[in-house]
Amino acid sequence: MTINIIMAASSLETHVLSQPSYSLRKINRPFTTEYRIYFEQQENTNKNDTDPPSLKNSIPISPFHDIPLYYDKKKGILNMVVEIPRWSQAKFETSRSKSLNPIIQDQIDREPRFVKNCFPYKGYIWNYGALPQTWEDPSHFIHDPAGLTGRTKGDNDPLDAIEISPKSIIPTGSVKTVKPLGILCLIDSGETDWKVVVIDVHNPLAENLDDIDDVDVYFPGLLDATRDWFRWYKVPDGNEPNEFAFGGRFLDRNYANKIIKECSDAWERLISGRAEKGDVSIENTTLQDTPGKLDPDEIDLPPGEDLSPAPIEPEVFDEWVFLDKDSSQLGYSRGCLLDQTASLCINVDVEK
Repeated sequence: MTINIIMAASSLETHVLSQPSYSLRKINRPFTTEYRIYFEQQENTNKNDTDPPSLKNSIPISPFHDIPLYYDKKKGILNMVVEIPRWSQAKFETSRSKSLNPIIQDQIDREPRFVKNCFPYKGYIWNYGALPQTWEDPSHFIHDPAGLTGRTKGDNDPLDAIEISPKSIIPTGSVKTVKPLGILCLIDSGETDWKVVVIDVHNPLAENLDDIDDVDVYFPGLLDATRDWFRWYKVPDGNEPNEFAFGGRFLDRNYANKIIKECSDAWERLISGRAEKGDVSIENTTLQDTPGKLDPDEIDLPPGEDLSPAPIEPEVFDEWVFLDKDSSQLGYSRGCLLDQTASLCINVDVEK
């Protein structure tokens, strides 16, 4: 099946060289379970790219399905949807099950989820997000060649990406053009959860970074910190440390592109109805001849709001978690939650 994208006026193989204008429609208050960030795309009603913005209308789109994976396929430049800015803790993510896949805040025990500050890391240590038009197929299994994790299945989400530009804090909902440098295979709750290492092509250092080894040259210690962060970040919530396939090695750019291609192909099967979609919403507004295609004129999103975040207890952002990582490897983890005044210390025991 050939899937056409109205935006590019060609097939999925199109090299998208001009970035469309995206806007966000925010519903309800941040830091609540009802918070939604919907995406809209400027559509030129006269089909003339030189027309001013006043002649263009916004149509709702899915950041999962309607934003192209490639900005420039010949050069391997990708689009990335940023979900979580660096140093922040609110666990925002692209909803796979809600219509048009808005960004929502993940929940834990039916409350908005915030990632703990695991010393020495403050929140997320990179800009974190997803690669559109990719899908980690849960019917696809990988076999860990290192023999440590056995066979694991895809996690049913778009590919995750970590954007490593220094001095860059990118807001939630931004669409950035990035190039892949390598990939890490996290095993999270028994599922394959690839992490693609990318850098914004507009960062001055991007021209010096072509592969995963270059990251160690220009950002020494970042890859080791990244592996460490992903291993431990769920432990304060009562989970065991995560594992990695391939012995925890970061694989090179060629391997990253191989996984991106596999997950792009899987997404094509999903969006065209040739794969079991399960709880994944495939509704979109730009992909002609797909079973989830909606008429954008018939979509009635709630009015956009610019509300202040809901009040959150200060300790959510101020507390640190100190983990005895050597003891955890022996069968349990001891930690301490410590506020900025050092007046509160709560032991955290995680039995295995």
